[in-house]
Amino acid sequence: MQFSEHSRVWIYQSDKELTDEQASGLHDLLNKFAAEWTAHNHQLKAKTEVRYNRFLILIVDESQAGASGCSIDKSVNFMKRLEQEFGINLFDRFNFAYREGNEVLSAPRHQFEELLKSGKINTNTIVFNNLVQDLSQLQTKWEVPFKDSWHVQLFGDLVTG
Repeated sequence: MQFSEHSRVWIYQSDKELTDEQASGLHDLLNKFAAEWTAHNHQLKAKTEVRYNRFLILIVDESQAGASGCSIDKSVNFMKRLEQEFGINLFDRFNFAYREGNEVLSAPRHQFEELLKSGKINTNTIVFNNLVQDLSQLQTKWEVPFKDSWHVQLFGDLVTG
């Protein structure tokens, strides 16, 4: 299936790295959800991904049917059930993901601030912008250097280098 670059995107970040087994199980459940996801009794053209054993991504191409408030509520409730089933937190917006070499790590806000102050995270560190809105942004603005992300507005004064 081809998806428009304007397809809507929702990114849910796990508070911890998933095992390969968990990621596989989540991927199966996400695919089943996407196949059954509707808005006002219209099938949504949706697909899902699990990236880096940490991010659950929902993508909806609204060219055939748009995601409504009710359908978005369904997805949020589904994600809350996944949290319970897998013992993860997908809704902590103060848990920030970044790259250290090839590894994707995350840290709560206070720890992220300490990493900035110590220089372990710097202006060139890749951070994840989970606020991207569409497939085009997911491809170009999701994994960006700290200096090019929204993070710099919030934490810029803490950067040492």
